[in-house]
Amino acid sequence: MFTICNDSHSDFVLLGFSDKPYLEKMLFSVILISYCLTITGNMVIILVSVNDPKLHSPMYYFLSNLSLLDLCFTSSCVPQMLVNFWGPEKTISYTGCAIQLYVFLWLGTTECVLLVVMAVDRYVAVCHPLKYTTIMHPKLCLQLAILAWGTGLIQSLIQSPATLQLPFCSHQKVDDIVCEVPALIQVSSADTIDIEIQILIAGIILLVVPLLIILSSYIAIAKAVLTVLRIKSTAGKKKAFGTCTSHLLVVSLFYGTVTAVYLQPKSHYTHEQGKFLTLFYTVVTPTLNPLIYTLRNKEVKGALIRLGGGSGIFRITKDVDICWMFA
Repeated sequence: MFTICNDSHSDFVLLGFSDKPYLEKMLFSVILISYCLTITGNMVIILVSVNDPKLHSPMYYFLSNLSLLDLCFTSSCVPQMLVNFWGPEKTISYTGCAIQLYVFLWLGTTECVLLVVMAVDRYVAVCHPLKYTTIMHPKLCLQLAILAWGTGLIQSLIQSPATLQLPFCSHQKVDDIVCEVPALIQVSSADTIDIEIQILIAGIILLVVPLLIILSSYIAIAKAVLTVLRIKSTAGKKKAFGTCTSHLLVVSLFYGTVTAVYLQPKSHYTHEQGKFLTLFYTVVTPTLNPLIYTLRNKEVKGALIRLGGGSGIFRITKDVDICWMFA
């Protein structure tokens, strides 16, 4: 029996959690709050990083890029997600789905590369402090930022057209919450082995290798912190190892969920699991990034106080963990 596809450019239906209306209503409220926090937190990071001269350093330059990236990344999919969760109408046009796919892949890949750049920046700062300003000069920082955004764009321009050229039946039902490659190839009537191979190769280059680099960087940082501070007590060692724990938590959350979605073979792809994993890296991670990377950072707290005119709205705690000294 063959499926006849009359129009491959017809609308898509993002099923989401339509079989669980109660869950969609709950997710709508949670995602709306998370989205507002993401917008607010990342806007604050960009604002203080641009306006405070004390934050004009490579670390905050990359953090500003991450904040801008998270703003765009969540905005490329969350508004449509909220519309779908709010009511019974879950249709997205072919053009809308295509735009979402292009932007989603571009920004998602960019974040993979940018997190590597940030980890390497912290490695140089902690392990080679005397050479830091020489190595991480403004021109190199700009080049690394362009590399991250450019790599994401190239990956999107390669993967998105290949996916959208697949034949899709009219009013095709996509069992996902966004238009992303693994879900779209599931509803195609064509052989998708070539695209699956592309995804596997891209996943190894853009997910597995960067994650190994990030983990290696933070292991080296943790060792450097232990050596510099000469910590001997058990409590002190635990605090030192905590220098990278929060950062690695966000990195692991992002890379772990993306890897689980994009490196699974088509035959093993589970829609229900994939939807929850997508929620994590599209909603949860961008919400946590401002908190984990900067809002508990001593220098950023000082910048917030200066930005607020010292009104006392923002207060700096005295017991700042060691990890935020190297954040």
